[in-house]
Amino acid sequence: MPEKFIPPHGGYKNLLSYQKAEIVYDGTVRFCQRFLSKRDRTYDQMVQAARSGKQNIIEGSQASGTSKEMEIKLTNVARASQEELLADYQDYLRVHKLEQWTKDHPYTNRLRELNRRPDANYETFKKGIEHLDAAIAANVMIGLIKLTNYLLDKQLKALEKTFVEEGGLRERMTRARLQRRGKSP
Repeated sequence: MPEKFIPPHGGYKNLLSYQKAEIVYDGTVRFCQRFLSKRDRTYDQMVQAARSGKQNIIEGSQASGTSKEMEIKLTNVARASQEELLADYQDYLRVHKLEQWTKDHPYTNRLRELNRRPDANYETFKKGIEHLDAAIAANVMIGLIKLTNYLLDKQLKALEKTFVEEGGLRERMTRARLQRRGKSP
């Protein structure tokens, strides 16, 4: 039986990066509704960056079956969108003269604990995301974005490694064709 050259793909819902990006999107929509004017251009920019961060993971996962290059590119776009969103939250804190939590802040440590839960979802972080204090809500979002970025960085490294070791669609097609003909690749 020849090697199948289109591997399983589209399993983005199982990706931890996607799960966190979805929380970031939902939290950003909620943050913007509560703390920004709908007329403020930043409102739309933040929601669109959060959406792009999530949607590009989906699109990259779906494209992965036939284009590892496209999967890498789209995952990188997701990462770039998350970075843009991170800067928007940091700008919000700076412009409003609010504290950004350090990595050893007690609330940062608590956020880390929550992020270690294997079943963490929006509800896990709801108290912080929907906090009445904009500084707390923004800092929780910053922590979630930083984790999402970390996961996307790991995902990109893994995609690069897989591509180098296994190649892309053309290499898989060639291997499958050679196997079908009875030649070794």
